[in-house]
Amino acid sequence: MEERISIERLEQAVNLFGSFDENIHLIETEFGVTVANREGELRVNGEPEDVMVAAKALSALLTLSNRGETITEQNVRYVIGLARAGQEDKVSELTQDVICISAKGRPIKPKTIGQKKYVESISENAVTIGVGPAGTGKTYLAVAAAVAAFRERKINRIILTRPAVEAGERLGFLPGDLQSKVDPYLRPLYDALFDMLGAETYNKYLERGNIEVAPLAYMRGRTLDDSFIILDEAQNTSCEQMKMFLTRMGFGSKMVITGDVTQIDLPADKLSGLKQAVRVLKGVEGVGICELNDQDVVRHVMVQRIIKAYQDYEDAKARAERSANNKAKGRR
Repeated sequence: MEERISIERLEQAVNLFGSFDENIHLIETEFGVTVANREGELRVNGEPEDVMVAAKALSALLTLSNRGETITEQNVRYVIGLARAGQEDKVSELTQDVICISAKGRPIKPKTIGQKKYVESISENAVTIGVGPAGTGKTYLAVAAAVAAFRERKINRIILTRPAVEAGERLGFLPGDLQSKVDPYLRPLYDALFDMLGAETYNKYLERGNIEVAPLAYMRGRTLDDSFIILDEAQNTSCEQMKMFLTRMGFGSKMVITGDVTQIDLPADKLSGLKQAVRVLKGVEGVGICELNDQDVVRHVMVQRIIKAYQDYEDAKARAERSANNKAKGRR
């Protein structure tokens, strides 16, 4: 079977095919089809069902290209997933206005439907909880939203915090003062701010007190007015720390809490404050809860594969445990 898709401009084809045609090779490999560019149209050949889905994916990628998006491997893999789920029409939702412009002039905007819903929740709610695996842009997009709100003078201060919990290492022996010891924990937050503002602007705002990056323990006893407050790595907060943090909120402020419940570094007998907050705050007015998944990963494709492999392993382990428990009950 052959299906033909019209291409209006040569630039569209160049963008869609990518360097050395890597984007089209990926489509061909994933769907088992061949794609050729002839006489101003794409010609897709293969088994009828494969051709139909591949054509939907290609049309969706052309929609992105028409709206000024540079087609990357991440775009292609994400659209392939949407096409297989019959949701390729949702691609048009991703071409919304940018959140902000980075220090190097790069527009920052959601790359997946999950990210789009997350950004919308931040805009609409006083408190947003973003839960999802590594690489889904939880922290980066939250920092982008904070910088945008600061530039628009909706808030006077950006406060970034995270609990100082080791991921199996011990950093207490490191030389230096307290700030030097906690800086390694806060590095991802610094990196995001440097990307948005540039080092010079970041340092200027830091000196003025418009930006604060500090461990969660520094939040106790404070009321934070007219601030955009981001709590990162929230899966490593205790229930008491989470309640303390949530009650720091003052007038004119917005909070974003991010975390990955599959990477908890707390002692085994300690409940994660993030897990409890998701249960306790569900349905509370002004609180948005967004759950991102492996489809929203925008890092290297290997990150997505690793997350899925671990999830499959945990699911199989849970099924085996349930089966063993059921057999034990049957013997009683």
